[in-house]
Parts: sequence; structure tokens; C-alpha cells
Amino acid sequence: MKVLVLDAMGVIYPVGDDVRGLLCPFITAKHGAGDYDTVEEYYNKASVGKMTAHDLWKAVSIDPRLEDEYLQGFELTPGLLDFLKKAESRGIEMWCLSNDLAEWSQKLRKRFGLQQFFRGVIISGDVGLRKPDPMIFRLLLERSGVPAKQLLFVDDNPKNIIAAAALGIDSVLFSPTGDTRLSEKYRRAAAFDDILPLLD
Repeated sequence: MKVLVLDAMGVIYPVGDDVRGLLCPFITAKHGAGDYDTVEEYYNKASVGKMTAHDLWKAVSIDPRLEDEYLQGFELTPGLLDFLKKAESRGIEMWCLSNDLAEWSQKLRKRFGLQQFFRGVIISGDVGLRKPDPMIFRLLLERSGVPAKQLLFVDDNPKNIIAAAALGIDSVLFSPTGDTRLSEKYRRAAAFDDILPLLD
């Protein structure tokens, strides 16, 4: 039985690009400062631990006390909890591997009660590495203690799928909208139910 590794943005949460889809609109709505490129630069720094969430909010002229209001904009992908419960009932070990701010990731996992499902969590803001850097996948292999072929990595970003597969990690593109950016050599899952048969 394979060990399941889930990305967060675009898999656990339906928004794939949280900077464009959630963060920039929130900053604009709260009359903050910074265009998309500037906000993305700050976000990328914070997502590898080079800037705190508090400093990011200050940099875009937003009161850091509004952080929890921002995080309320996140929701779980429909069907996720049922899928996690099914996987758990089958004894499948689960990990999360995500590019995100450490503080935000922790708050969201706590809010949605996701901690109970994951044996381990690797967040870019905690480890100073972002997908598709091969080093973050090597860290996953090291921490999980599981051979690459025994992992099943699910992500919505083709670059991350390609990077993981290059290290021998069994990888699946999560694509509810029918993404066709990858050749047929990479598998796709249109829904969580498509993933379960791949875990045997």
C-alpha cells in the first residue's frame, strides 16, 4: 500500500494560486499597497521563512490583526474530508507537502481539523525550500523514510509533478478541470475518488 502525499493549494484547498486568487484581492479590498508582482515577491520570501507573516502584512500596509479574516477566505476542496476519512480507514499513511507560510499553514490545518489525518507535514516556510526544488522532495523521502516508488504524490502544478517524478516518486496531477498541460506519461485525477484505486 502506498503512502499518500498531498499538496495543499489546489488539492486540499481549491485555490491553486492563493496570491492571485485570495491574497491580492484581500489587500486591494483593505486598501493595502502593492501590485501582483510585488505581493508575490513578498509572499515567496515569507514562504521560505525569509519574512514573517507579520512583516508581510506590514510590507503591504495591512494591519497584521486582519490575518485571521484573510484566512477565512480559504475553504476545503469539496469531498476532501470524506476522502481523508476513507484513506484513514484503510490504514493509509498520509503526508502534506506544500509551499506556504508556516504560520498560515498551521492555522488552516487547525481550523479545519486536518492535523489528525497527517503523519507528517513539510511546509516550505518551515524548511526554507519550495517546490519544485528537488531538495524539498529529498527531504520528504528522508523524513518519511519511504522509498520513492512507495509514495503517491498528488499536486495540481505540472512543474511539481515533473520534479517529483524525476526522483522516482509516483506522481499524479490533480486536475478537476481537466488540465491537459502534461503528456500522457503522467497520470491525472479529476476527483479524489480517482486517487483511492492508485493507493493499492
